[in-house]
Amino acid sequence: MTQPQPTLTDGVVTLRPWREEDAEPAAAGHDELAAHWFGPEGHRPTAEEMRERIRRWRTGYADHRRLVGFAIEHDGTLVGGCELQQEDHTGTLFWTLYAGHRGRGHATRAVRILADYAMTDEPDGGLGLGRIQARVEPDNLASLRVASRAGLRREGVRRIPAGTGERPEATEYVILARLATDPPISDPEGFRALLNSILPRKRGISQLLVCDPDDRVLLCQLTYKRDWDLPGGVIEVGESPRVGLARECTEELGIELAPGPLLLTDWLPPWGGWDDALCLVFDGGTHDPGLLAGVVKDPREIKDVAFCTPEEVAARAADFTARRIAAALAARRRAQGGAYTESGRD
Repeated sequence: MTQPQPTLTDGVVTLRPWREEDAEPAAAGHDELAAHWFGPEGHRPTAEEMRERIRRWRTGYADHRRLVGFAIEHDGTLVGGCELQQEDHTGTLFWTLYAGHRGRGHATRAVRILADYAMTDEPDGGLGLGRIQARVEPDNLASLRVASRAGLRREGVRRIPAGTGERPEATEYVILARLATDPPISDPEGFRALLNSILPRKRGISQLLVCDPDDRVLLCQLTYKRDWDLPGGVIEVGESPRVGLARECTEELGIELAPGPLLLTDWLPPWGGWDDALCLVFDGGTHDPGLLAGVVKDPREIKDVAFCTPEEVAARAADFTARRIAAALAARRRAQGGAYTESGRD
């Protein structure tokens, strides 16, 4: 037998079962903002539709608590609602605040309370779930903040066909989740893990400027784009830029080149389907052209390798790559590393 639905509180916000008399104030609280993010664009539920939702929450709770809905109260006033849908040992959270009650931290408190209830063991009155999650559209910045402040870590983005989400316009969701085994965010470890999941991550690229005695630059013709580029590649997670660069040279060219001092940091804006990135150009020294005899090209990524004159660099490389190479050469001639450019420009 399912135990009666509890009333939960943190002393400021209270989650309680819905009542029939909540239908009219709840319908009135759905302003344009709530209507935008919930259901068809612009739809504001009527009082009768809210009564139907209340009946659905009661039925769902009685059915092994597969659906649990709570009214959110503050100082005795109905300020919003939240619910949890159970499936495969995971609870999916939803919430909304009504007009005039946003921006005061009520949603964060409510989601924390609901999350704790979901993960409390069943003998203690909770749902005993091992995982809870929220699906939030990327543009819904307020709900993203609520989820993260409630202790849910960002896991990734799920793309969906248009018309298959909660809103017909939705095409992707940010997935945020919390496991029962996660350290609480009140602990330093848990707080750091939460921040690490939501802070921006910028792609890093390491490249090597290798010259011959005539100041020609070593370039690689790549299989996945028409333009030639410096040897190097994307730095892996947890890998140092210098170690990653040496690895890339060994994997793609079959030769060991020791990266020297950092010559240039170049910011690459978003381009051609790529996100923005930071490109670090290291000094690869001066080598005899006979270096090419020892090259063993990785056929999946490298078509050709050659030492190129400035004119050949301009003809073979993209304009921003040519600018980056010129800036790195200038820093090398000045024997002054640490230069910074954006798309090769000062």
